[in-house]
Amino acid sequence: METKVFTAHVPLPLAQKVDQMATRLDRSRGWIIKQALTAWTEQEEERDRLTLEALTDVDTGRVIDQQAVQEWADSLNSDQPLQVPR
Repeated sequence: METKVFTAHVPLPLAQKVDQMATRLDRSRGWIIKQALTAWTEQEEERDRLTLEALTDVDTGRVIDQQAVQEWADSLNSDQPLQVPR
């Protein structure tokens, strides 16, 4: 697999945490950074996917009335909570 070198300035406390993790896990600093970057990009891709899915729901009218959600949320502290609105 081809690779590319990135250079980034990070706050010293963050760099120290990365170094501590690398030592504790007996891994290189680069390995730690690669794991973190992979996790972050996967999280952002999922966030984008969910956003597009939500926008499609709105466009097709698959929404729940805000008042119904508020009433449900308010009922959670009562003896008879409402069913989740659908």
